[in-house]
Amino acid sequence: MGTIMDIYGKKHKVIGCLGCHLRKNQIPSAGVVLGTKYFEVEQDTEIPIAAFMIIVSRRHFKGFGNLTKSEQKEFIKILAKVRKAMEKVLGIKVVYIFQNEDSTSHFHVWMFPRYKWMDKFGNKIESVRPIMEYARKKLKTKKNLEEVNKSREKLKKDLMK
Repeated sequence: MGTIMDIYGKKHKVIGCLGCHLRKNQIPSAGVVLGTKYFEVEQDTEIPIAAFMIIVSRRHFKGFGNLTKSEQKEFIKILAKVRKAMEKVLGIKVVYIFQNEDSTSHFHVWMFPRYKWMDKFGNKIESVRPIMEYARKKLKTKKNLEEVNKSREKLKKDLMK
């Protein structure tokens, strides 16, 4: 994969799977909000958008077709629980949910929140990449990172109930 830069501006060398590096704590997570038997839910490591949550499998595999029956049950419960918390705790009305099997990492699902400031980029799937690039370049400010951390902690508190 190469090198990534986390939301705090620190570079990390990644050889192979980013998900595996995160699961083994070889690269620091931007903050786990929920851990279960099969998955972790965490703030995205690279993109500083508040409540941009990633559901990551603990086990290395690529797609939905590889989920065991137990993982399937746990996954849908987590997805619904996190989505409900995003709306209840943070007021997020719209979330884009993605999973791509051609990623270089193992199974993960993006829960990408939509905020009013994103409207200038459009509101279709093709707007996500420009929003992410904008966030990567312009939102690593102290003020925004405080908001990212505050949102993460609010979600975590709610999800741990």
